[in-house]
Amino acid sequence: MAVSKIWSWFLPLVFGVTLLKCLLIPAYYSTDFEVHRNWMAITYSLPMSKWYYEETSRWRLDYPPLFAWLEYYLSYYAQFFDEEMLVVQNLNYTSNATVLFQRLSVITTDMVFIFGVISCCKNIKRSKESKEILEKPDFILAVLLLCNFGILIIDHIHFQYNGFLFGLLFLSIVKMFKGRPVDSALLFTVLMNFKHIFIYVAPAYGIYLLRSYCFAENKQDGSIQWKSFNFLRFNVLACIVCAVFAVSFGPFIVMGQLPQVLARLFPFKRGLSHAYWAPNFWAQYNAADKVLSVIGMKLQLLAPANISNASMTGGLVQKYKHTILPSVSPLTTLVCTLLSITPALCNIWLKPRGPRGFLQCLILCALSSFMFGWHVHEKAILIAILPLSLLAVENRNDAGTYLILATTGHLSLFPLVFTVPEMPIKICLMLFFTVYSFSALHALFGNEGTLLNWSECIYLSSLIPLQVTCELIYPHTHWHDSYPFLPLLLLSVYCSLGITYAWIKLYISVLRETTLVTKKIKVK
Repeated sequence: MAVSKIWSWFLPLVFGVTLLKCLLIPAYYSTDFEVHRNWMAITYSLPMSKWYYEETSRWRLDYPPLFAWLEYYLSYYAQFFDEEMLVVQNLNYTSNATVLFQRLSVITTDMVFIFGVISCCKNIKRSKESKEILEKPDFILAVLLLCNFGILIIDHIHFQYNGFLFGLLFLSIVKMFKGRPVDSALLFTVLMNFKHIFIYVAPAYGIYLLRSYCFAENKQDGSIQWKSFNFLRFNVLACIVCAVFAVSFGPFIVMGQLPQVLARLFPFKRGLSHAYWAPNFWAQYNAADKVLSVIGMKLQLLAPANISNASMTGGLVQKYKHTILPSVSPLTTLVCTLLSITPALCNIWLKPRGPRGFLQCLILCALSSFMFGWHVHEKAILIAILPLSLLAVENRNDAGTYLILATTGHLSLFPLVFTVPEMPIKICLMLFFTVYSFSALHALFGNEGTLLNWSECIYLSSLIPLQVTCELIYPHTHWHDSYPFLPLLLLSVYCSLGITYAWIKLYISVLRETTLVTKKIKVK
């Protein structure tokens, strides 16, 4: 597609989405709003030596140094809106000027996200094309990314800066597809120094770069042969990674503050699960422990005093010991995560299939880390959903997996926006995005067969009555006072089943595709 044709529909789309973001400025915002206001105040008012020691607010600085510098940069402009927001002691400060500035700062930094999306549309080649503009993969991809339900409610209602970060991720992926691995490594290293949660997908980058860039491969008679290890290329990558980390962490290392910074970045004293359980394997594990506890109490095998109230009603907060099942340690979650990503890493090491194989491995690493990681936040599901959008417009199987993952993953974000005025907004945004996703991908692949089987359709359809019950009916029942968090538990566990299914389905699809490609090479 010509660049001019892309801009003819891309700019109106960007304008429309940006207008929607502006309309959401007066909407509800979570405690993350105060978190980032406080971080601006810390970086503006205090010397760098005190950034990671400041404890006036409970929302301490716990992002890598590059994000701290971003907050410092934003604070320069914030002072012209309302300098009071930059006073560390002004806790929960929310003047109209403060709200306006912080909302505009997210919208402005989203330019990086927009640039990343247009780069994906222009540079990642699609194997499928359609005559109608509304069915073209590039247009569909742009809508799936720019109008992504998760990004809209998390960044522009709940309040965070994920769009900016995902923009860097997309730019890094594009560089990999364009055969510029060094640039890709640089961008990704910068990204990790903005937000360390992207360490979830670092193994995919490390293994793929080592295999495809440091070990040159020689194909003769369809076979893959190893060449000698290229130390020069390895040193180039190592220097880039070390240089970025040196710029980011260097000043704190010189000041002897590295242990303090790392303690803030990796607070393992938090519990296995967030207060609202992320819909992953541990949600199912926690729920199983709760059910077994109730059964044990009913059978008088357990005393009520032995059952933690946190596990029954309030989610898991900080350290917690399971009642029946073995308690889970951070080391256990690390082992489970490494075991879950190992097949994907071995796949791209032994049978590299170019950037597409890398992207598949990246998604599997993100989803596996979400499934088995320690204290995973529900928002982390976007690290898998957004990159999967790139594959969803190219392959029918990936499109079906995307619909399952995106629908369940996005619905699991509903509890983040719980205020009554925002309920119609989140419902309308979810309906629009979901209906468009299903209709657009069906139009793209409908002639190749159905995207979902009957059991998948039944599961997804059941999400509607579940959500209606949890959000509209249950609050008016007499059970609500005794078990206020039961709807969160049900939603988390039910969505975790769909996410687990999507993870397994994606794994099977990737391994099957690798096998087919290998057979074709041998035949040739």
